[in-house]
Amino acid sequence: MEPLRVLELYSGIGGMHHALRESCVPAHVVAAIDVNTVANEVYKHNFPHTHLLAKTIEGISLEEFDKLSFNMILMSPPCQPFTRLQKLPKYILLENVKGFEVSSTRELLIQTIEACGFQHQEFLLSPSSLGIPNSRLRYFLIAKLQSEPLPFQAPGQILLEFPKIATIQPQSYAVVAENILRVKRPEPSTCFDTSSTQCSGKDTILFKLETAEEIDRKHQQDNDLSVQMLKDFLEDEDTNQYFLPPKLLLRYALLLDIVKPTSRRSMCFTKGYGSYIEGTGSVLQTAEDVQIENVFKSLNELPPEEKIAKLSTLKLRYFTPREIANLQGFPPEFGFPEKITVKQRYRLLGNSLNVHVVAKLITILCE
Repeated sequence: MEPLRVLELYSGIGGMHHALRESCVPAHVVAAIDVNTVANEVYKHNFPHTHLLAKTIEGISLEEFDKLSFNMILMSPPCQPFTRLQKLPKYILLENVKGFEVSSTRELLIQTIEACGFQHQEFLLSPSSLGIPNSRLRYFLIAKLQSEPLPFQAPGQILLEFPKIATIQPQSYAVVAENILRVKRPEPSTCFDTSSTQCSGKDTILFKLETAEEIDRKHQQDNDLSVQMLKDFLEDEDTNQYFLPPKLLLRYALLLDIVKPTSRRSMCFTKGYGSYIEGTGSVLQTAEDVQIENVFKSLNELPPEEKIAKLSTLKLRYFTPREIANLQGFPPEFGFPEKITVKQRYRLLGNSLNVHVVAKLITILCE
């Protein structure tokens, strides 16, 4: 097989490029395009020999696109430069956030690729389906320029798991109709040992403002042996700078999503991680022998000093940028230039994608 010529759009810190390498599909990235100057510095640091264009898609002429002579596009978020090309690419892979599947932009995208003659399949996938203890539910589309349907194609439906190429019965896969996808799927937050908790009814409020139903779901996640423990992704380096300060503990204790190294889940890390608390990602309890129920029980009845003292026994810290990169599938050799700050690293990783998930999709698309 002759190596594919790949165009990487909205290349960010190179997640698609790393996924392409992991897939082992013979390929060469002919150009990467992004306007984010900080992301481009990180990309160039990791792929110094790749042609990197600091431009918008609109700033690239049709002649420039055609000169690149690519036959695969990897992109996030979506755009449709292939509609202007003299020669269409053979493969397309697109990634976007959950919710894109019910947008008008997605409807336009599907109309466009179908009009261009592509066979396609859509997915809603999270790294946990590959045994990675992190929730990052994302929309994906893969498309191939051919007249015959893909062997696993489920027209009008979105797959919730990876297809098995050897079994070409689409009805055997977990699929969901598009109208069902409009229902918001709950994201995991905090996990407790529920063995000592007495509760009844789905609206019962327990420790840390959580319902019994939420706690039960997280307990099940932590007992899913098909998923790795978080400790497999943690650094051995000094992490003292990442401990949460007392003022933050006091103000946001009830909003923290707390996990342990032995947990098999973590929340999606967003670009606001390290700057904001609610919904931006989990924090790590490094004092594993401390029972979280004992810390939060009657916490609101204590004066501030005692609250801080009690919360401090958990030894809570942020995940480091390297640990988040590990959870997102970036290889050990991936790194940041020294001048990129911790805040910038969190922001860039929060805007990135899971390398393992994309690598799997590239493999499926090219088989």
